[in-house]
Amino acid sequence: MNLAAMIDLGVPEDYLIKELGKLKLDGYELKVSRDSRNGIFGTRVDVILAKQDKHHRHLKDIYHIIDTSGLLSNVKDLSKRIFLKVAEAEAKIHEMSIDKVHFHEVGAIDSIVDIVGAAICHDYLSPTKTMASTIELGKGLVKSSHGIIPVPAPATAEILRNIPTHMGGAAFETTTPTGAAILATIVDEFTDELSIKTKQTGYGIGHKIAERPNILRVHLAETDTSKKTGFKNGKAWLIECNIDDMNPEWYEFIVERLFQAGAHDVYLSNIIMKKTRPGTKLSVLCDDAGLEVLKETILRETTSIGLRFFPVEKSMLDRKELTISTIYGEVGIKVAYLNNEIIHQKPEYEDCKRIARETGKPLKEITDHISFTLQQNKEGL
Repeated sequence: MNLAAMIDLGVPEDYLIKELGKLKLDGYELKVSRDSRNGIFGTRVDVILAKQDKHHRHLKDIYHIIDTSGLLSNVKDLSKRIFLKVAEAEAKIHEMSIDKVHFHEVGAIDSIVDIVGAAICHDYLSPTKTMASTIELGKGLVKSSHGIIPVPAPATAEILRNIPTHMGGAAFETTTPTGAAILATIVDEFTDELSIKTKQTGYGIGHKIAERPNILRVHLAETDTSKKTGFKNGKAWLIECNIDDMNPEWYEFIVERLFQAGAHDVYLSNIIMKKTRPGTKLSVLCDDAGLEVLKETILRETTSIGLRFFPVEKSMLDRKELTISTIYGEVGIKVAYLNNEIIHQKPEYEDCKRIARETGKPLKEITDHISFTLQQNKEGL
């Protein structure tokens, strides 16, 4: 339904199929057609498998498929973050490490197409902000690889912790783990109160016929310019703890693990603790969806036995992550805007580092050249 809604919203069908082809997955066909529910017409997408996909893939198998594809770096990163959401939920439910989780339904070809396709569509549209209403879960029972389970499926419930949901709006499962992971990863704000100017609306038609229209509606919109401040305001959580008894070599790994768990920012501050002992304050910024997971990650990965957390207000420039062509190939860049004017732009450090290693040239030379290219093409970004 998500792919259908994105196509109906304006993502070209040929573009989506071409990009999905870069995964080099055989044995499926993407069928796009028109359909309707309760008099509302939209787009329907079927992922038709040539034969049953019996592969039970691990997270590393999924990552390998994505990493060895020809997809844009932005799409690879977003796809992997969506799959990680599912892996973390399954690991907790089945009390095992992430590496040992078997992807059953979510590891099948059709689900890989759904998730990577969602990342492709989101990258194509490149919204400055993604918002969603309260998520309807449905009710009843659903068949899974583990047998009959209640709605919402345990993985869905785990993924949507601290995200607003309601149940009973339909007599069947309306949000799967795949759909939950896509929403939990790409949505910046969940709210039922919107002040927007809709430019385009897309309808994704669901396969099940029910009393209520089984559709996913998506809007491409602008915020109300009469209230425009030049930047975005938002809410977040700040989690902190003070540490004075941990091997400092561990911080690099812990910071990496926190970003993988959904942190928006992680930083360390030097502090003086009791008895004038030098210590480190670990600060983590996150949204509602990541709060509980990140609290648990901190307590598991550090020597801290407690932490504090509190809501904070944020003001942010509009940002985009783009890819440009240079003499070194494609390079990711980050661009920040104020009232549609570019305020900051810089090349992705990891891409510059990779190019420096591949060419043997100094990192500074690579960065300066790409920055100069950005300045020359500023108006086109």
